[in-house]
Amino acid sequence: MEIVLNVTSIVLTLLTLAPHLPSSHWLVRMWEFPRLQITALMLATLCGYLAYTLVAELSSVSLLLACTLVMSFIYQCMWIAPYTPLYKKEVKQIPRENAHSTLSILSSNVYMPNDDFDKLISHVQDTSPDFLVTLESNEKWENRLKPLENKYPYCKACPLDNLYGMHVYSKHKLTSATLHFLVENDVPSIQIKTTIEGKQITLWFVHPKPPSPTENIYAKPRDIELHIVGKAVNEECGPVIVAGDLNDVAWSPTTRHFKKISGLKDPRIGRGFFNTFHAHYPLVKWPLDHVFHSDHFELVQITRLGDIGSDHYPLFTQLALKSS
Repeated sequence: MEIVLNVTSIVLTLLTLAPHLPSSHWLVRMWEFPRLQITALMLATLCGYLAYTLVAELSSVSLLLACTLVMSFIYQCMWIAPYTPLYKKEVKQIPRENAHSTLSILSSNVYMPNDDFDKLISHVQDTSPDFLVTLESNEKWENRLKPLENKYPYCKACPLDNLYGMHVYSKHKLTSATLHFLVENDVPSIQIKTTIEGKQITLWFVHPKPPSPTENIYAKPRDIELHIVGKAVNEECGPVIVAGDLNDVAWSPTTRHFKKISGLKDPRIGRGFFNTFHAHYPLVKWPLDHVFHSDHFELVQITRLGDIGSDHYPLFTQLALKSS
């Protein structure tokens, strides 16, 4: 029992240190994702040490490892704590009846091979967002979502069969709609500008590749894309929103860097994880789909919607422009 606890402590401590290695290889950066799961395993291991002390005395080595694990546990908690109700909220929430100039976004990674089109359409009908952004959408998805075009007459489409297609549907007339390939020539992002009640609003929709053995071996292209978008956002004077599947968790150094250079706020801070991935594996839950916004907005609602047959849940966010 003591040996098992010690080995587990060593492994969990090493996994805590792993993301700090000077490499963007997926084998290193992947350990930024499961901090919540690692923290839970640490807590279970510490309970195991406590239970063991009731029947036997811990060796000096075990005591040292247990103390190291406590420090690792606290360190992991520091990363994930902002996304719990214990933390101070970064964005003020206002009642819906007090919200006047509102803007809502339904962001959904549809999973390209998925054929449950009606489930997403049902969510759109129920929530009636101002903007619908679909990720991993190809011509098949474009054709099946055509019934929405009556309600969403403005669209910017980039159908692709490589899991990185993107469509933006809007109720509001688009002042401009620009398709970018910021880092990789097969990974689009879309920047649109629109006017709502006399105010010009800029929206970025992004979906960089993740660090993984099947996508990009290194996280650098994703990190660079988020840096570019962050710098572009920082140069905007008016209201800005960035949404999409960043293929990065909310608490990672990359996302923190993006927030810092962009100056945007995260409405999840102080409210919850809003894990959108994976929709079908209970023990693999991460917040990969994001909505960030400038200080021009307050939160009305943020909700993770129900399963649409994808590996991601859709995310619905409603914001309100501040009155002054």
